[in-house]
Amino acid sequence: MSDLQRITSQYIEDEDRIRLTGAVAAGTTEVLWLTQRLLIRVINHLLQWLEQQSTVAAPDALKDGQATDLVQGFAQQAASAEMQLQPPVQSQGDEQAWIVSSVDISRTAQAVKLNFKGRNGELAALTLETQQLRQWLAIIHQLWQGAQWPPAIWPQWMQESDGPGTDKGAETGSDTAVH
Repeated sequence: MSDLQRITSQYIEDEDRIRLTGAVAAGTTEVLWLTQRLLIRVINHLLQWLEQQSTVAAPDALKDGQATDLVQGFAQQAASAEMQLQPPVQSQGDEQAWIVSSVDISRTAQAVKLNFKGRNGELAALTLETQQLRQWLAIIHQLWQGAQWPPAIWPQWMQESDGPGTDKGAETGSDTAVH
């Protein structure tokens, strides 16, 4: 199993998929392709985990939906504001590239681990702490909008957290990397 240390997420229009190019500890890269259908399932689980994290942290303050949306929106904005531009993970051309057929999600109080699985036994793992997860979801949300995929899966607090400066200068058109 490859442990992805850093990833670059891109929407590739010709494939109508999200491509994750991940740096592996051994100095190599791996390319994973994610379909919209699979991402919908994964994103729903990740958003639920984030909402549960906030409920555990401040249960009395989150008695109604408006308060939950407000807290989630502030947390999302804070995570997006702290994103730093990094050089993209460059595909080396000789790496393994495969379509992710399933994702197992492991959760702890501090992080989620995504175990990506391919049809031919390929395995890769990505561990994201809460802030990293929020930042990656912001990136995926930008790519989602650029792909013009249906926005219904995204909660209101996620859409409202998109404000000036959240794109860090990146465009979300086809073949554009957002890290």
